[in-house]
Amino acid sequence: MILRKEDKEMEDFWREYEEKIGEKVLARCLGRYVSGWAEFDSKNWKNVWGLIIASESGFRFHHYPQQHWMDMFQRSRQAPKEKIFLILKEQIISAELIKEPNWFLRLFKSPAPQLIVIYRDDEGEEKKLLLEADLIHGDLIESLNKGEK
Repeated sequence: MILRKEDKEMEDFWREYEEKIGEKVLARCLGRYVSGWAEFDSKNWKNVWGLIIASESGFRFHHYPQQHWMDMFQRSRQAPKEKIFLILKEQIISAELIKEPNWFLRLFKSPAPQLIVIYRDDEGEEKKLLLEADLIHGDLIESLNKGEK
């Protein structure tokens, strides 16, 4: 089997990512954070794109910062930083992927499926995380719901 350069680079990235976090990635996709994580909401980090990852220990959202060419002209601005959060599998109550089945309505709504993760925060309070998910690799919902009681 011959791998293209991009495929090899992607394969290497995910192998290194698994080594970095110390566990297997079960499913992954690209997605956009909408709401439901206190730190992100308090800092008004809306519409942040990142990796949505189901791993053996739970759910991760990992945003890699990107610099815009206009940033060169703003000396006082700090360099962008990675934004990451983890919801442990035992904190996840449920996960659901909602897709608009009607193609006509997708023209007026977001075409990306809505990922809803219901979880308990560190104080035991039930929270609802909302993201948009696209280009899903693996069974994301099944991987997140495995911890259901």
